[in-house]
Amino acid sequence: MTSLADKTCVPCRGGVPPLKGKELADFHRQLPKLAQWNVVNEHHLVRGYKFPDFRAALAFVNQVGELAEEQGHHPDILLAWGKAEITIWTHAVDGLTESDFILAAKIDRLQES
Repeated sequence: MTSLADKTCVPCRGGVPPLKGKELADFHRQLPKLAQWNVVNEHHLVRGYKFPDFRAALAFVNQVGELAEEQGHHPDILLAWGKAEITIWTHAVDGLTESDFILAAKIDRLQES
């Protein structure tokens, strides 16, 4: 089975239903750090990251920005001193798709490197 982080985000043009119920839970279980990505109202993913200072948080946010451009899938990013928060969902379907979980897994991989 290919890990989510090894897949590529697919642009969504809408017209497909967002993930719900068991299908959504199955994708959530595939994330490498399940406990840290929260599914909120079956609509979006949120995860907070802590850093020793602003510079480290900014460096991470810049890496996430580069990744988002590569994947053509752009999260909401909150940057503050020593922390960053990432929120992901697919705007075209107003909910979650496989690409949201792929991006989350790729962001987690940034932390490992």
